[in-house]
Amino acid sequence: MSAPPRQLILVLGDQLDPTAAAFDGADPKQDAIWMAEVAHEANKVWSHRARIALFLAAMRHFAADRERAGWPVHYRRLDDPRNAGTLGAELAAALRRLRPQRVVFTEPGEWDVREELLHVLRDAGIPFEERPDRHFLCSRAEFAAHAKGRKQLRLEFFYRELRSRHRVLMDGDQPSGGAWNFDADNRGSFGKDGPGLLPAPRRFPPDAITREVLQLVAQRFAQHPGDWDAFDWPVTPADAQAALEDFITNRLPLFGQYQDAMWAGEPWLYHSRLSAALNLKLLDPRAVIAAAEAAWRAGRAPLPAVEGFIRQLLGWREYVRGIYWRFMPGYRDRNALGAEQPLPRFYWTGDTEMNCLGQALGQTLRLGYAHHIQRLMVTGLFALLLGVRPRAVHEWYLAVYVDAVEWVELPNTLGMSQFADGGVMASKPYAATGKYIQRMSNYCAGCRFDPAQATGPEACPFTTLYWDFLRRHERRLRANPRMSLQVRNLAHLSPADRRAIEQQADELRARLAA
Repeated sequence: MSAPPRQLILVLGDQLDPTAAAFDGADPKQDAIWMAEVAHEANKVWSHRARIALFLAAMRHFAADRERAGWPVHYRRLDDPRNAGTLGAELAAALRRLRPQRVVFTEPGEWDVREELLHVLRDAGIPFEERPDRHFLCSRAEFAAHAKGRKQLRLEFFYRELRSRHRVLMDGDQPSGGAWNFDADNRGSFGKDGPGLLPAPRRFPPDAITREVLQLVAQRFAQHPGDWDAFDWPVTPADAQAALEDFITNRLPLFGQYQDAMWAGEPWLYHSRLSAALNLKLLDPRAVIAAAEAAWRAGRAPLPAVEGFIRQLLGWREYVRGIYWRFMPGYRDRNALGAEQPLPRFYWTGDTEMNCLGQALGQTLRLGYAHHIQRLMVTGLFALLLGVRPRAVHEWYLAVYVDAVEWVELPNTLGMSQFADGGVMASKPYAATGKYIQRMSNYCAGCRFDPAQATGPEACPFTTLYWDFLRRHERRLRANPRMSLQVRNLAHLSPADRRAIEQQADELRARLAA
């Protein structure tokens, strides 16, 4: 029997960075790595098969890379008959078997996972050290300091603070281009002619390790949603770097102008496809931000596109993580609007007459991917207007997207999309009629519903539910300065129109709940 390791270094499925803090001072001659694939992580929500495959393939590639570097890796595979099924049970068994002198790990990204690991370690009585996750540009302590004493948390102030601190898109003490954001330049749609010929993103055909994982997932999770035959996500740092270079060269220049646009049958458009690689720690966000800024300074991409992209990373990504850790664990159960409608079954099948939802859901179930406007202003908007229970919406988003990890998905869903936190994350509900979707896409051209109509057989359900949403929450929304104009528009509806909208909305809810 080999000697017990000096340190057992825990590596979770979204911590695939060999330079993480857990490895500081580590020595492969004295220390060892522990990793485990467990069914519980795939089953706690009904996970998309591509999401499961991405995590497992990336984990196996990381373990193989560390073994080639001389590390002893204690790795429990999902199909090992001895697999106990949960991270906690697997860790407890490993501690009994390996008897390390102490355990070291980078702080987990998910509340429940952290609690599970801490419970096992405390019960085992083994010394352990939890180290900060320096992948992020704002630590949990720094976000707490930013939030202290503020009545409201808002992305804009936080984003400017991080831009200044990290000297990103700054010229002296002023923002490059003389403005902190260029949102007004980044709201374009494609018009009737569509996007034209689009640069296809670089593909990453599965290698032997990934093919083995795909076969395992197909067998073990046959009843789970989603396809996996189109799987081509980056699963190694080298793949992720190649994906970054492809985006910077071929899609970043037009990303900003069309970042909110949608088009039938075109899932990628000018988006980066980097979020999953970032969330698994295959890419360092500093390198991504630096590459984008360098493209602007070299004249290869316009400033509005670069600023819009960097805002998503340095702004929103860091901000939602701060929100998550500041308000968990209770944040997950917030329901400020009292929404209790069940999630429509078509979210799991894509079978709906509403073309916009059919497009976004079909793409999601096929690829495990939709860009941020498809998530916020199609699938998320419909759930908000319908009044779906926020936790059900959260669990669906966590299940179906390959880039979904709870620290980033939960605040985006409950806070930004569903306004279930009452305004902690965002200053207003993102509520709109079907006309927004018509303006930003060609989805309505292939739909039997008319976004200009709120009642009648051809009325767009988004438009019907929008007016009913304002009616149901009129008192609350009237007090919100950013919603007051929308609420005042209710006065333009006659009493008969209001009754007709209410009746049609009630009938729609009853039909979708059946």
